Amino acid sequence: MFTGIVEELGDVLSMEEIGPKGQISILASKVLEGTKLGDSIAVNGVCLTVADLKKGSFVADVMGETLNRSNLGSLKKGDKVNLERAMAADGRFGGHIVSGHIDGVGKIVSISPEGNAVWYTISASDSILDGIVEKGSIGIDGISLTVAKITQTSFSVSIIPHTRANTTLSSKQVGDMVNLENDMIGKYVKKFFLAQNKKKESNITEEFLEKYGFK
Repeated sequence: MFTGIVEELGDVLSMEEIGPKGQISILASKVLEGTKLGDSIAVNGVCLTVADLKKGSFVADVMGETLNRSNLGSLKKGDKVNLERAMAADGRFGGHIVSGHIDGVGKIVSISPEGNAVWYTISASDSILDGIVEKGSIGIDGISLTVAKITQTSFSVSIIPHTRANTTLSSKQVGDMVNLENDMIGKYVKKFFLAQNKKKESNITEEFLEKYGFK
């Protein structure tokens, strides 16, 4: 589990796609402190398992499913990535509950400065937008952010200078794709109510309607 509070920016040393899967090597420092093989590190919000540790870098395997659902497949040598270690049990919960399991990608459709903040508007699929609420939480490339506005086709977040300067958002441009993860609690609540509605619908049979005079 993660919190969406980025610890540092890493540099992609290599991103190799081998058939349907891939392997990524990342230059880092802070997230390597106390890290051992098998530990989890979120890379642009995607939970990856450390498969190899070298001096000043780590290597992780990337499954085909991850490549299909995230922007990791488009990374190349020299790109910056947001990094966060899994949350320690005795750590502060500064963001929101982030699983590192990406729901899909969105496209940045506008970037607009406003005072000392910058507005980012991101278009997304209906399945993702359905799980977003105004003033709720959203993970964007692993960054815990608050949704300020939402429309039928997009949502917007307002970024403070510190967040922009210390994450990949500072280098993002209109048209870039970002990884999105809906709020975990919201996803479970949505699943529960969909299941309840389906269960209720299944009880209304033709015999039931006929018995109570609806046929």
